Amino acid sequence: MPPGPIRLAVVNDYELVVAGVAAMMAPLSDQVRVVEIDSGLPVRSDVDVVLYDTFAQVQGERIELESLVAESGAKVVVYSWTTDAHLVEETLRRGAAGYLSKGLGAEAIAAALEKVRAGELVRPDASAEGWCHGADDLEGQETVWPGKDHGLTPRESEILALITQGLSNREIAAQTFLSINSVKTYIRTAYRKVGVARRSQAVGWGMRHGFAPDRVRRILE
Repeated sequence: MPPGPIRLAVVNDYELVVAGVAAMMAPLSDQVRVVEIDSGLPVRSDVDVVLYDTFAQVQGERIELESLVAESGAKVVVYSWTTDAHLVEETLRRGAAGYLSKGLGAEAIAAALEKVRAGELVRPDASAEGWCHGADDLEGQETVWPGKDHGLTPRESEILALITQGLSNREIAAQTFLSINSVKTYIRTAYRKVGVARRSQAVGWGMRHGFAPDRVRRILE
C-alpha cells in the first residue's frame, strides 16, 4: 500500500511567512499535507518533515535542528533564498535532510519532500548558487513575505526584519551571508521605499507593519 501524503510542519518566526507556505502547498494536499504551522514555537504534531523557512532566521551551524523536531523524529528540510554551497553543505552535515531553494514552485517542493521521505539527501540545483537568481524580482510568484505589499523585495524585507529584531549591520551580514556593503545597499533601498531615514524610524516602521517576530502555533488537523 503506497504511503499517504507527507505530513508537514512549516516553521518560521513570522506567521505571514508560514501561512504563505501553507497556502502555496494547499492545492497539493494529496501529496503534502501541512498539519501544523509554527512561529516562534516548537513543533508538537506527529509529522514526517519540518520545513524550516530561513526568512530573518539563523542559518547554517546556528540552526538548532533538534529543537525544531523535539521528540518527533521528523526530518528537517531548510527552505531558503540563500543557496551558497558552503552553507548548504554545513547545514546538511549538521543533520538536515534537505535544503531547498525558495525559487521552487509547489510541485517541485512536493517532489523534493517525497525524495526526503524516501531517504534521499536533497540539495539545491547546482545552477542555483548564492542568492537565488531572480529572488528580488518575483512579481506573480506565490511566495509571501512581510513588506511585499509595500514594494519591498525578499532581501530588503529580511534586512528590515533583522533591523527590527535589533541586529547591527555586522550581525545582519553574518546571518545573511552578505557583505557589509551589500547590507548597507539593501538598507538604503528599503529605507527609501518605506519612507524612513534613520534606524530608529525603521524599527518603529517594522514594529507597526508586521516585522516583529510572532509566537503562534496552529494545528491544522
